Amino acid sequence: MPLSGNTAKRIIVSIVTIPLILLSSYYGGIFFLSLVCMLGAAGYYEFSRMAHHKKAFASDIVGIAAVSALIVNAYFHFSSLNVAVYGIVLLLLLTELFRNNDSAVLNLGASLLGILYPGMFSAAVIEIRQYFVGDYHQGGLLIIAIMITIWACDSAAFFIGSAIGRHKLFVRVSPKKSWEGAVAGFISATATMIISRELFLGFISFENSLIIGILVGIVGQLGDLVESLLKRDAGVKDSSNFIPGHGGIFDRFDSLLMSAPAVYLYLYYFVQP
Repeated sequence: MPLSGNTAKRIIVSIVTIPLILLSSYYGGIFFLSLVCMLGAAGYYEFSRMAHHKKAFASDIVGIAAVSALIVNAYFHFSSLNVAVYGIVLLLLLTELFRNNDSAVLNLGASLLGILYPGMFSAAVIEIRQYFVGDYHQGGLLIIAIMITIWACDSAAFFIGSAIGRHKLFVRVSPKKSWEGAVAGFISATATMIISRELFLGFISFENSLIIGILVGIVGQLGDLVESLLKRDAGVKDSSNFIPGHGGIFDRFDSLLMSAPAVYLYLYYFVQP
C-alpha cells in the first residue's frame, strides 16, 4: 500500500531529525544549547501566533530575546533566576508602555506566559543536561532516555487508544484521547525508563528511574492536553507548519516541555548529582 504524501514527509523528517536530536543531546555543548534555544524561541513564536487569534499581541522581539536569555543563562549561569526574571518583566512593562497595540493586559499576559511556559520550561531541559557533574555525558543520556520515554508513551497511547479506547479522557480538550490510551502510555513510559536504566542509565538507581518514568508518563501526557487546550481555544489544528508532516515545534515537544521542569525539580531535591 503506497504511503500518503503527509506520511512520507513524517517518516523522512523523523529519519533525519531524530539522530540529530539524540547526538546533540549526548555531546551537549553548543550543539545542544542551539537546539534548545531553537526549541524555546520557536515555541514562544508559535504560542504568540496562537495568542493573536484571541486578540492578544505578545511582544515577539522581547519575548524571543528573553527566552533565549533564560536558556543561555541556564547553560552558563551568568546570574540568578530572580535577577533574570526581574529584568525580563521590567523590560516587558516598559516596552508595552510604548507599543499601543490593543489591550496591554492581554499583551503582557501572553508575553509572560510565552516566556515562562515554552521559554523557562526549555531552560529546564538545559538544567537536566547540566545536572550531573561526575560525567558530562550522563545528563545527555538522561535527556535521551526522557525523549525515548516520551516517544514510547505517545506511541502506546495512540495505538492502544485507537484500537481499544472506549472511555473518553478529556472530551472538552481532546475528544479522541481515551483512558485506555492514557494508561497504556503511562505503563509504556514507566517501563521504557526502567529499561533505559538497565541499558545505559546505570548512574541512577532503580527507584529514581521508576519515579522519573512515572513523572514523564503522567506530566508528559498532561503537557499534551495543555497544548490541545491552547490550540482549541485559539481555533487552530497545529501550532504551526514548521516541521513538514508533523506540525509545529510546540506540537512535537509539548510533552518534553511539561516533563522537563518536573524531572528537574525531582533531581534537584531528591537525587545527588
